[in-house]
Amino acid sequence: MKKHVLLPLALVVSQAAWAQRTLTGRVFDATTKEPLVGATVRTPNAQLGTVTNANGQFSLATETNQLVVSAVGYKPFTVAVPAESSGLRVALKPAVEDLQTVVVTASREAQLRTDAPVAISKLSPTVIQDTKPTLLTELINKVPGVVMLNYGNEQHAMGIRQPFGTSAYFLYLEDGIPLRPMGVFNHNALLETNPLAINSIEVVKGPASSLYGPEAVGGAINVLTKRPTSVPTASVGVQADQYGYRRLQFGGGGMATPKLGAYVGGYVARQRNGWAASSDYDKVSVNGRVEYALSDKTRLTAAASYNDYDSQTSSAVDSVAYYRREYSSTSNFTYRKTYALRARLTAEQQWNARNQTTLTAFFRDNSIGQNPTYGIRWRSGASTATGEINESQFKSYGVLAQHSVQLGWLKSRLLTGTSFDYSPTQYNAHQLDLTAQLRADRKSVERYTVTADRPDLPIAHYDTDLLNSAVYAQLDVHPLEHLQLTLGGRFDRLSFDYNNYLDQSSGNKTFQQATPKIGLTYDLGHGRGLYANYSQGFSPPGLTAIFRKRPNTPAGAPSEFYYNLKPAHFFNREIGGWASVLNNKVYVDVALYQLDGRNELLSIRQPDNSTDYQSAGKTLHRGIEYGLTYKPTAELLFRFGGTNAVHRFEDFQLSANQTDAVQNVNGKDMPQAPRWVANTELTYKPQWLPGFRIAGEYQRISSWYQDQVNRVQYNDKGLFGVRGVSVLNVRTGYSWHETLEVFVNLLNATNELYATAATRGNARTDRTTYTPGAPRTFTAGVQYNFIGKK
Repeated sequence: MKKHVLLPLALVVSQAAWAQRTLTGRVFDATTKEPLVGATVRTPNAQLGTVTNANGQFSLATETNQLVVSAVGYKPFTVAVPAESSGLRVALKPAVEDLQTVVVTASREAQLRTDAPVAISKLSPTVIQDTKPTLLTELINKVPGVVMLNYGNEQHAMGIRQPFGTSAYFLYLEDGIPLRPMGVFNHNALLETNPLAINSIEVVKGPASSLYGPEAVGGAINVLTKRPTSVPTASVGVQADQYGYRRLQFGGGGMATPKLGAYVGGYVARQRNGWAASSDYDKVSVNGRVEYALSDKTRLTAAASYNDYDSQTSSAVDSVAYYRREYSSTSNFTYRKTYALRARLTAEQQWNARNQTTLTAFFRDNSIGQNPTYGIRWRSGASTATGEINESQFKSYGVLAQHSVQLGWLKSRLLTGTSFDYSPTQYNAHQLDLTAQLRADRKSVERYTVTADRPDLPIAHYDTDLLNSAVYAQLDVHPLEHLQLTLGGRFDRLSFDYNNYLDQSSGNKTFQQATPKIGLTYDLGHGRGLYANYSQGFSPPGLTAIFRKRPNTPAGAPSEFYYNLKPAHFFNREIGGWASVLNNKVYVDVALYQLDGRNELLSIRQPDNSTDYQSAGKTLHRGIEYGLTYKPTAELLFRFGGTNAVHRFEDFQLSANQTDAVQNVNGKDMPQAPRWVANTELTYKPQWLPGFRIAGEYQRISSWYQDQVNRVQYNDKGLFGVRGVSVLNVRTGYSWHETLEVFVNLLNATNELYATAATRGNARTDRTTYTPGAPRTFTAGVQYNFIGKK
């Protein structure tokens, strides 16, 4: 009798236990182990559900023994709930391993791709992990329409909707904060980042001035750093190649408490006796991040990065050395030393379901000392030359405040923000006297030698108190269910008090501009959509251009410095779309754009290799960018991306002197502006050998003109007999249960001779200088990973 009573009682108690319990847990990315914010956790019948907080945590009162967990861009997962559970751990796998992300931060906040009327690509954590890059160029070049040139030792140049080069038309950010203040652009700024601390990379193509800043003319590259992981993690690894490069890398993080988490990661790199002469370098790079949840609605993030870089700089070579594959350097005394310390404190407040505020205070401490190869001045046939030593430094104190509100009409959202940046700067440069050892033909230099350091002959010497301020706003409205209208605008003001110690002058200069943006996005459903936008860009001249003496101008002349340089303005129009077809096995995206430049700051190379600046005339940048991802099976992934473009002088005067042979370059192609760029990759991950991968990547850059008058092209034959740059890379690796990883990267597998830059002046007597690409490079590495269960 007692048994018949106790059995129903036990069932009732058991059911009551199920009904009364509250399930808690955390949801994280299966690849990075970082928490997933906003993941949906629901019962199988979808009657009860919740979303994860900023730490990927959830709490749900339910009587079910199963939960369905999902997030945009990830494969849904059904988890069985044990009778006794102290906390669930759910790792979601990415839905598609490609470059096209579903969630982007084009508005500085997470949003769906269907709501972003811009050309944007994202390099996912999976792509970064599979690439195992030594240099950021290996990642950035995978983005359709983007080329990041490798100048050696992490030095680089960029090409996004612009010719390749060092112009200040690109904005580099870390977690949405510019690496440098406006007016102090450096084309090598990305070497001041830590590739080992990067979770993902977003590339916005075209002017993004309404949100990010006016220097984002060609595009903005935003590196998003790693967050504290949901479970304890630690890693240590080494990497090396046959040319003397060695790297020790480390990282680790986790949640110390449910509210407090931390991450730290970095590396120490060293190169000796590389393939290029005078290319030894050392770098130490460390990033740290701490997050603390004051409450479910308030979160603090403190982050810092430290980069110390010391490198010899190998010079470009002439045609004699280049075609002999003599990777020599005309100088063994040139160098670049960079120090960069950045820190920020961010407070995020979710006031309610409609309102959110973010406030960031940031600090930068940066210095560069260099004896640059580009500073060497030599006239054909001369036995002497000059060089320069320069030093620049700045400190920044800034704030960025942003508020977004969901409005109650037409599903609209308003985002507003303001920023302020105070950056005192100093710069000085002086002359070096050199002798030039000539080749037998006396038309090129075999080696330069320093004869005297001449601090008594200054080239530039100034300081400024730089003030950057901006206000911006963006309104997203849905007048129809699937149509979004985006209206944006930004006003920037760059102002500085200066002291120019060369002409004993002081004063103030101000550049300011309002830049509007309007966009439309139409969601066709089933992973398809169209967009169109109009935007403007604004780029003031850099400080180093303004305060550098004009070449060959007598001392004391009225126009000795570039005080009258004008800001460049750009007007961008584009249309595009994306589509996922064949049951999401194929993804395509296309963008057509025209970018018109006015008063673009252009440089004219002089016979002695000096540079004369002009900010006048008109330029045209027009092209089509396209990307294709095809995943025919679970084991294969094919990716193709490229751009066909023309970059042309519309109205640009080289000289007003009627006796000069060339008056203008109207209608000419701009230098280093290839008509076609492409990058394609095939990746194989066999199911019969989990953890193994192998990929082949092909990089293609067509011919380009070396000079502004279009007399000479870089038109060498490469792999497959095509003209320009044609390079094959192969990558493979194996991971044992995510614990031990080994990898091998074979870059330039067929050992092609190619140049990442080939330029010359406009005079018929000028000769080409080449920046050689790296020969076949074999890189290998091993890494041990610890993943805790807590």
